[in-house]
Amino acid sequence: MDISPTELVSASTQMQQSQVAQAAQIMVLKKAMDIQANGAMTLLQALPLATSGNLGTQVNTMA
Repeated sequence: MDISPTELVSASTQMQQSQVAQAAQIMVLKKAMDIQANGAMTLLQALPLATSGNLGTQVNTMA
C-alpha cells in the first residue's frame, strides 16, 4: 500500500484543522456553561431567605 506524500500532508492538515475546531467548540461550550452558572447564581441570590416562621426555617435529618 503506497501512500503519496501529498495524501499524507493532506491527511495531517485535515487532522490539525479538526483538532482546532474541536478546541474551539469546547471553549464555546465552557463559556456557555459559565454564563448559565452565573445566571443561576444570580437567580438564587435574588431569592429571599426564610428567617422566621415554621415553614422553611428548619431542616430535619436522620442519619
